[in-house]
Amino acid sequence: VLAGAGSGKTGVITRKIAWLIERGYAPAQIYAVTFTNKAAREMRQRVTRLLDSKATRGLCISTFHSLGQRILLREGHRLGYRRGFSILDARDVENCLDSLAQRIDQESDYIRQSMYQISRWKSDFVDPQSAQALAEDVLTQAQARLYHEYQQHLRACNSMDFDDLIMLPVLLFREYPEV
Repeated sequence: VLAGAGSGKTGVITRKIAWLIERGYAPAQIYAVTFTNKAAREMRQRVTRLLDSKATRGLCISTFHSLGQRILLREGHRLGYRRGFSILDARDVENCLDSLAQRIDQESDYIRQSMYQISRWKSDFVDPQSAQALAEDVLTQAQARLYHEYQQHLRACNSMDFDDLIMLPVLLFREYPEV
């Protein structure tokens, strides 16, 4: 449901969730996602007001990133991640890219621009190898190499960034439809 602020989106979704549960759908089979933790909390509170808390046990209402994390905690081993992976915030990502850029003889002044490019690639579900194949100019080729080094570093450290919390579950579903 996409609509403007104050238009009743949360009410529509919470009533739909309650309706599904009242008709026999198991709460654990229902996933509702929203953009902010505040909205997820509000949605959960509203569903709980419509039904008792026991009836909503197992219901997943979260942000896109939290749902991705939950999926990866359960199934990330299929992609080579161990359970206890860490999640890098923007500062950690910037520091990591800065360090890698220096190691592969790239100047650090383009790190922020590279962060955004890598994020765009991940948002478009472009892996490092595909990014290298798509790179058309010198800057983008350097960013694609940095992306490749960055992903190798994350994998070696059993780490992910916030973009991975969206991209990796999609890749997981594509590679393992049974999940």
